[in-house]
Order: sequence, then C-alpha cells, then structure tokens
Amino acid sequence: MFRILKKSKYSEARKGKIITKRGVINTPFFMPDATRGYIKSLNNNELHKINIGPMVVNTYHLFLQPGTRVIKKIGGIHKFINWNSPLLSDSGGYQIFSLIHKNTNMGKIIDDKAIFRSPIDGSIHSLTPEKSIQIQFDLSVDMMVCLDDPVPNDYDKDKTKKAVERTIVWAKRSKREYERQIKKRKIKIKERPLIFGVIQGGNYFDLREFCVKELIKIGFDGYGFGARHIDKNGKFLEKILQFTANLIPQDSLRFALGVGTPEDIVRCVKMGWDMFDCVIPTREARHGKLFLWKKDDLNKKNFYKTINIIKTKFKNNFKAIDDKNSCNKTSYAYLNHIFKTKDGLGKQIAIIHNLKFYMELMKKIRKNI
Repeated sequence: MFRILKKSKYSEARKGKIITKRGVINTPFFMPDATRGYIKSLNNNELHKINIGPMVVNTYHLFLQPGTRVIKKIGGIHKFINWNSPLLSDSGGYQIFSLIHKNTNMGKIIDDKAIFRSPIDGSIHSLTPEKSIQIQFDLSVDMMVCLDDPVPNDYDKDKTKKAVERTIVWAKRSKREYERQIKKRKIKIKERPLIFGVIQGGNYFDLREFCVKELIKIGFDGYGFGARHIDKNGKFLEKILQFTANLIPQDSLRFALGVGTPEDIVRCVKMGWDMFDCVIPTREARHGKLFLWKKDDLNKKNFYKTINIIKTKFKNNFKAIDDKNSCNKTSYAYLNHIFKTKDGLGKQIAIIHNLKFYMELMKKIRKNI
C-alpha cells in the first residue's frame, strides 16, 4: 500500500507513493479539508484545474448532514460528490476537541463513547469507535482514522494520560470493527481502505512514546500526530513532533494532522512526516489572506509572504497578483474591489489562488527530496 522511493541525505524527509483503489498518491502530500463533502465556493472543475487530488471529509459532519443513509444509498461519498481521487475521512475525533473539550455544553466524553449535541438542531448523538468506523465504511473512503480523544495541550498530565488510555482502548475497538467490516463487506485485500491510529499525549514525551508503542502493537497502516502541533501562543512544537516521528516505524505512513502553515509543513517533512491536512489555505482565503512566493529555495527563511488583499494600499495596484507560479492573473486592485463589494467571487478567486500555492509547495518539496 505504501512504499518509500527515496530518502533525503540531509534530513529525515522521504518520498514515496501510496497505492489506493482510486489511484496513486505521491508523498509527501497535502489534503485540503472538504469537511462536508465540498470546498466552500469551488466546484469540481475548478479543483481539477489546480490539480487537487486527495481531500479530507469529516465523518461526524456528514453523519449529521445529509446523513449516512443518503450517501450509502448512492454508493459512497465519491459518487455523492462526483469525485474520483482518493478521500480520507476524519473520525470525528477533532470534534471531541473542538466541540466538547472547548465547550462542555456541546457534549461529554465517557469511557466507551463521546456524546455530542448537534450544532445544527441541538439533537443528541453518540459516537463510539465502532460507529465511527462503520460510518467511514459507509462513506467508502480510501483512508480512514480511528476515533481518538484529542485534549488541549494545556491539560495537566493526569488528564492527558486518561485521554491517552482512552485513545488506545478506542483504537483497539476501531481495529476490531475495521476487520469485522472488511469481512462483512467482502472487501478484497488490495481494495481495503488504509487505517490510521492517532498518537495522543500532549507535550509529554513519555505519554507520546507509550501511546505509539501501544498503537504499534495493534497495527495500523499509518500513525497520526494527534491534538494541536502548536501551543496556546501559536508556537510550533518542534521537539515533540520530531520525537514522535522518530517513534513511528519507517515503513508506516506518518500523518501530521492539522498541519498547517507552509513553513510548518516544510519543517515536518524534514522530520519525516508524509501527510498533511489543514483549513488554513481555504479559511484564510475567505478573509482575504493570500500566500505569495518570495523565494524558490524552501530552505531559506521567509520563502513566502502573506498579504491581506482587503487593505486599501492595493486599491491602485494593477499588477497581476502572481504572474509566474500561479494561475491567478487577477490584479491586486480588481480583487481588492471584489472583496470590498462583498461578492462571493472574491473568496472564490482567493481560495483557488491559495490552494494552487499549496499544490506548488508540495510539488517543490517532493522535487527537492
């Protein structure tokens, strides 16, 4: 399923390929977040033009709306959204972080499951490790993630340890259900989805190590770095990321969940991480923030910059935003005008631009390994 093709002489970076039933993925790679089955403001034709391949969809949100029954009826998420490239489904674990740990009014976590209050209509739903895996099989994705308990990095060690223990128990239950579904659905070995365990432990090195060792005993195709990769002040947690990457077997995929900014992706690739996903390029674009190249050398500091196109200083700048490396020939002044008039076209242009930047970034990274 995953094979390493080349390793860097200067870092832990490696280049490889993943073979899925819906095509080959070259690593390292970045997946935009198509949480509810789409990237806001873009249609599939636009995504194909900028060479978007794998994307991430969210188990929890798709379960709530339109509902698993609807997606299962048509034959899976690919047919539902008319997408032929590989898809990875998040387990719903991040919603434990964002909707429960951050807001106890939205649910609670008990040893055998998470209980959520729907942000759509307030209805109550339970999500067990088994149910998460079942939903992901109903979605018929190419890669799936075990349900885990990602706690904030500022939790004390006792709370973090409990989350690690729960994550390991849930991983065991997830793997058992995964194997049951493979048998039940009569899925061939070559067509089975890849499954990822998630490493928790906050910023505690011993807990991360314990979690990795226990997950390896269970056995997964890949292992993800769980919870946030930055502290509450936005500082990149370099030491714990490097430490965790070194614990993961060489022949396993390493998934840096939620990473991130261009410089954080470059850092993580050098540590040996293979996979990345984040809302940054699309979310920032909707607020007028664009990523622009400054240098071709990714080893140099400040190889890119960001601008806020809404600022008045761009009102009379008629140069193309990026006339070398991007498909965006729109002028600063014109995009500034569109954003000022609050038309959705502005967000669309900005999102296309940022996603193109990220695809070019990953292409450069692979070329340099």
